Amino acid sequence: MSKNIYNDICEKSRFEAFFKRHAKDLHNFLHYRYGDRLNPQDKAQEAFIKLWKNCKKVSPEKAKSFLYTVANNLMLNEVSHQKVVLKHQKQKPTRHSNESPEFLMEEDEYRQKLERAIANLTEAERVAFLMNRTEGKRFKEIAELLGISTKAVEKRIYGALKKLRKEIDEL
Repeated sequence: MSKNIYNDICEKSRFEAFFKRHAKDLHNFLHYRYGDRLNPQDKAQEAFIKLWKNCKKVSPEKAKSFLYTVANNLMLNEVSHQKVVLKHQKQKPTRHSNESPEFLMEEDEYRQKLERAIANLTEAERVAFLMNRTEGKRFKEIAELLGISTKAVEKRIYGALKKLRKEIDEL
């Protein structure tokens, strides 16, 4: 394996540039795929640390793929851990608010309805939809991040919108 000095990810300034270029997108990818409860920011940071520790073994062309694979695996491990925690958790904490009980109930019902509707989307639709609607990414940006065509992104987002409109009348 020949070492290309111009793409060496182990060189500090190149690694920093790589980090700046991919950190936010990696976080968003994890957030959209797994939600915020599993600390996607922490998992993204851990993935970059693993890349740094393994930079001599990872070719520059494979660095992004390595990063996303490691981060995804870290999240899957966290999902498994959370399942164990939930299995042993006995009480659900209550939240306090000055809002009326009726408002809180309606808000909670709507939130649950929305979360269920989003969860019922295919993973591909959910990821593309959330990247577009929550983060404001354009179809072309999403296509590049996911490694698919712009038409595929359009199809996923429009499919998600159609399903969400069908499930939630208020949207």
